[in-house]
Amino acid sequence: MSSPSRQHQEALQFRLILAATYPFFLIAALVQRVLPGSAAQRPGMPVARRSIFGEAKAMAVSAIPFAFMG
Repeated sequence: MSSPSRQHQEALQFRLILAATYPFFLIAALVQRVLPGSAAQRPGMPVARRSIFGEAKAMAVSAIPFAFMG
């Protein structure tokens, strides 16, 4: 079992890493949105997309756990 202080410390580290990496993922989401052909659209189906900010957060949150492995 983890102590509450350790959990708090890990949550704080996660937020700090998120704040540090979010601008990079924001740029990546913006570039991905601007490049042609980045959205694979199916015929007759509308493309459901998140905002650029939501996409950047999703990318950062999915990448950050790798920093805690090991």
